[in-house]
Amino acid sequence: MSDFQPFFAPAKINLFLHITGQRADGYHNLQSVFQLLDYADVVQIKTTNDGEIKRAKDIAGVPEQDDLCIRAAKALQQATGCQLGANIAVDKKIPMGGGLGGGSSNAATVLLALNHLWDLQLTREQLIKIGLQLGADVPIFIFGQNAWAEGIGEILSPITLPSQYFVVLTPPDHVSTAKIFAHSGLTKDTKTLKIADFSNGTNAQLFKNDLEAVVCEEFSAVADTLKWLNQFGKARMSGSGASVFVAVDSLTKANDIFAKKPSNTTGFVAKSLDRHPLYDLVK
Repeated sequence: MSDFQPFFAPAKINLFLHITGQRADGYHNLQSVFQLLDYADVVQIKTTNDGEIKRAKDIAGVPEQDDLCIRAAKALQQATGCQLGANIAVDKKIPMGGGLGGGSSNAATVLLALNHLWDLQLTREQLIKIGLQLGADVPIFIFGQNAWAEGIGEILSPITLPSQYFVVLTPPDHVSTAKIFAHSGLTKDTKTLKIADFSNGTNAQLFKNDLEAVVCEEFSAVADTLKWLNQFGKARMSGSGASVFVAVDSLTKANDIFAKKPSNTTGFVAKSLDRHPLYDLVK
């Protein structure tokens, strides 16, 4: 696409996800560790002088007014009074509705890229505040580092994680996040833990995905895929699913597992990232 500039929007996985309470406003308090992956959508952006925000390529099942990229660009305009516009197109690789943060990552990339292209000079903290209005997962991608997360996911502390490869599989189930959080079987009172508990490998059994049991009860394909991946290590669901993953220590192992994956799943192999590809675009 001529005159369009490409910007990466990486996927994330939740290495664990604990629901520690529910707030009066309906949001849930949580604890999690976000791991960035080197598997990404590409957001193509062309700046314009007419002040209009337009989508240059349709996304199946996502009306333009609901597109987080469009909403992110308009939120940035509104917050800054910027008179410039943009045409935006997304080359999708990250599966939608898989718990891998694709839509949130796209929105964060739009904020990071347009802050740079429009020369707005907002700080990382200012962009995170705008991002949080768009969704609880948007801040992690603006934060740009692997993080221990608390609050509704917006209280972020950098965490050093080992370099690993991940096999990520998505079974043919579309999991509604809202439905899972409203499920009567979901307990929302997991005891809060500390970063030190996570960093100390002897406490590994304390960490899980609180949504996993409920999702597996409702969606047999998720349960079956998790069971299959568990042959190769401690498999886990990311976010509210449906995607599940296992960590291994080499690309060869990851590719071997992926080659044998169940035929009803899609997926990919990815390496852990320490930093977001656009980290240095903002201070």
